[in-house]
Amino acid sequence: MTVTFDFDEQVVLVTGAAGVLGSAVVGAFANAGATVVGTDILPASDSDSSLEPDRPAAFLTADFTDPSEAEQVIDTVVEDHGRLDALATIAGTWMGGNPIEETDVEEFDALFDINLKTMFLAAKYALPHLQETAGTIVSVSARSSLSGGSGDGPYRASKAGVRRLTETIAEENLGTVRANAVMPSVIDTPMNREMMPDAEHETWVDPADIAATILWLSSDGARVTSGAAVPVYGEA
Repeated sequence: MTVTFDFDEQVVLVTGAAGVLGSAVVGAFANAGATVVGTDILPASDSDSSLEPDRPAAFLTADFTDPSEAEQVIDTVVEDHGRLDALATIAGTWMGGNPIEETDVEEFDALFDINLKTMFLAAKYALPHLQETAGTIVSVSARSSLSGGSGDGPYRASKAGVRRLTETIAEENLGTVRANAVMPSVIDTPMNREMMPDAEHETWVDPADIAATILWLSSDGARVTSGAAVPVYGEA
């Protein structure tokens, strides 16, 4: 079965747009007819960017751990396009490998800044506009946020924070803005394959499949779904 979405005349903002998952989300929304604005701390022209040359419709380089830059991006999107219908907060990273007593404070701070603060600031400044359009927010938590584990506690905690913040936004905006999260496990990316060359790559999830779930959560097809954390880890 082929599933199609129609986001014609809708304006979508995607954070973390230059990464592998972010670029897949940008492409999926663009293919569904949306006007997509991408933003990332990494310029779209950077050699490490995964964005296609003609996607998104506009790109704004910004650091979403900085409140003033986050607010400016949201203001620019609305000024340039007149509205905001959907926000996909994809910016995030993984760090780990050490038990808590050996974890650097800088690593802890970076994980909460990149994984949780960027989501908070994007939602904070986007919500007044999404409330006007009865819009949606979809964020990225993680399967590992559901339990403790060895060596990556701050990462798991930051992604658990994404789930709780998503639930809070959904509760505070009942009947107006829907907020949901997706929970990947290992995403099939070139970097992950390089880091784990002997893993069972065929069990990993393609970024395009996660992007399709994000589109569904942002669509009218999920209009009765808010405050959910949806597994997107397949057999991984």
